Amino acid sequence: MKPAKGQTQMKMPLSSRLIFALLAILLPLGSHLADFNKTHIFNPNWPPHAKFHGAQTLMFSWLLGICSVFFAWRKSKDRLASVLAASLFAAVYWIAQIGAIFYPGTAVFDPDTITPASMLMGIPGQIYAEAFFLILTALATWLALKSNAKWTD
Repeated sequence: MKPAKGQTQMKMPLSSRLIFALLAILLPLGSHLADFNKTHIFNPNWPPHAKFHGAQTLMFSWLLGICSVFFAWRKSKDRLASVLAASLFAAVYWIAQIGAIFYPGTAVFDPDTITPASMLMGIPGQIYAEAFFLILTALATWLALKSNAKWTD
């Protein structure tokens, strides 16, 4: 995927750029809808330091989205690096969320905030969100890296 010497800088296919942009909008929107409320940031049972880390995670949603869009929309001679950077920034929030459950004492939901709407067919709703975001990230990556991808200048 590395360009030949002298190859011009190109932008990844519009389809990939639009998907990465959509992901960059939905990530902070979804994370703020899920966490900027009484279950996390305004939860009276959480100590201030726990709220700090919740806010830190919310800030990561903005920053990761911005980084993903930057790499998706910039011109580059190194197509593979641009695609991998955009993909990694789009996926890292969700990968970290999956990995977080393996730390001692963690849970997908706080017992005092779980509702029937929190589960879909016995599976936490955020698992569906993770799958959705990671599948869209994989699709954007594939569209940019497939052999007949239309990179533009």
